[in-house]
Amino acid sequence: MKVINIGICGLGTVGYGSYSVLKSNSRDIARRVGAEVKVTHIGARRLRPGQDIGSIKKSSDVFAVVNDPGVHIVLELMGGTDVAKELVLKAIENGKHVVTANKALIAQYGNEIFAAAAAKNVMVAYEASVAGGIPIIKAIREGLAGNSIQWLAGIINGTGNFILTEMREKSRAFADVLKEAQALGYAEADPTFDIEGIDAAHKLTILASIAFGIPLQFPKTYTEGISKLTQEDIKYADELGYRIKHLGISRKTPNGIELRVHPTLLDADSIIANVNGVMNAVMVNGDAVGSTLYYGAGAGAGPTASAVVADIIDVARMISHPESSVPSLAFQDDSLSDMPILPMSEVISEYYLRILAADKPGVLSDITEILGDRAISIQAIIQKEPRVDDVNQRVPVIILTREVRESVMDEAISSIEALDPKGEKVMRIRVFKLDQ
Repeated sequence: MKVINIGICGLGTVGYGSYSVLKSNSRDIARRVGAEVKVTHIGARRLRPGQDIGSIKKSSDVFAVVNDPGVHIVLELMGGTDVAKELVLKAIENGKHVVTANKALIAQYGNEIFAAAAAKNVMVAYEASVAGGIPIIKAIREGLAGNSIQWLAGIINGTGNFILTEMREKSRAFADVLKEAQALGYAEADPTFDIEGIDAAHKLTILASIAFGIPLQFPKTYTEGISKLTQEDIKYADELGYRIKHLGISRKTPNGIELRVHPTLLDADSIIANVNGVMNAVMVNGDAVGSTLYYGAGAGAGPTASAVVADIIDVARMISHPESSVPSLAFQDDSLSDMPILPMSEVISEYYLRILAADKPGVLSDITEILGDRAISIQAIIQKEPRVDDVNQRVPVIILTREVRESVMDEAISSIEALDPKGEKVMRIRVFKLDQ
């Protein structure tokens, strides 16, 4: 039986998890591939406690792995972008196939990496870069290939979803839940990538590219985090029949592709609004199939290793049977669309607005007049009692609008804030209808 050799660069949680799955499921993997798949070289500075790699060759220099002539497939599982990019390009230059779980690498440098791979006739597989163990890339790139994708929307960062779930279910403050998420290992010591939406934006960039056949364009992804959300917003959304989720949304419109990550109001009875804890879920709408949902663990050694090993099997199959391969971004390289990314100012949405207004006659009519002057229709308005601890006696006013262009809403919010220059900024949360 033919043997396909694997080199692993990075032996952290995902790296060792992938090694373990390859080892424990080696017989089934060989049956699926038609060849023996085995790890022959590992690049890592050191082994962690409990890691046992037997007699497999180990190098402290990861570049020794990509320069090993016996290695056929390189696993880049180190994270980061600088060394990882250099490593992946070197592996490609050496004629080796690559499997990576690195969403930042693919989102930022994927166009260059895929071009290099095509020139050398090797594969770069990246299923594990988005949503952990959920095979969402394969589903869009292959399972839904017969569809014209209309939109996709997903909870693609488990840390943010855990925080919002705890805030809603246990009435906890954002800062307290973040500390727990860090203690549990869901969030890093510097949680910026998770709570400010950067991690989700990397993943959404990748999903949009394979869904709509466009080049990867991470810098054009609108990104907004969850750190400004309050218990009040969670509660008021509930009263209006909604849940707040940190969503990545990409939608095809006649004018361009929407590419945006931000807190979003979803109907409370929708399936995705009830995805809680650290779980991930992605909905994809195609013209033939309608809406489909993909749900599962978005991180962790087992789920991510599952995706890594699935990619290894795909690449190994291609090595054994070179006639079967799928383009890196689902569409042929010379057929990628030049459809533009729609500026956020052109996005059309319904809006939730929380306004802390001065408790005096005429203020509410001033606010509604500002909205009316811009043809912004209101579907619901709630005025609350003044905050007990607010010496300025301002009252929360909650407004749910009908659809309006973002640039028009920007103007309206600026005018509302000008009514009370010393007051709080208006809280804006966009609404997404899953039946659109």
